[in-house]
Amino acid sequence: MQPDDELCLCFHVTRRKVENYLRLERPAAPSQLADCYGAGTGCGWCRKLLVKLFEAHKAKAEAELPDAAEHASGRGEYVRAGKGTPPAGATPVI
Repeated sequence: MQPDDELCLCFHVTRRKVENYLRLERPAAPSQLADCYGAGTGCGWCRKLLVKLFEAHKAKAEAELPDAAEHASGRGEYVRAGKGTPPAGATPVI
């Protein structure tokens, strides 16, 4: 996943925004990343990636994330399986 790819497809939050939030705000828990433009509060698909970024930031390491197409495709399967509901205005489900 590239820096300007959307990590949270519901609220259009990019990887860059989340990484900058981590660097500047230094949240104490992954759940505080919701304060970064609502990341993780829509369908829930991106929460595991938010945790990965949080943990990588704490460890001063690089997070291994899927590419943007794989991420969007996985979200489509997740939503179609009834595990989350994107809000109005979210990136459409593939």
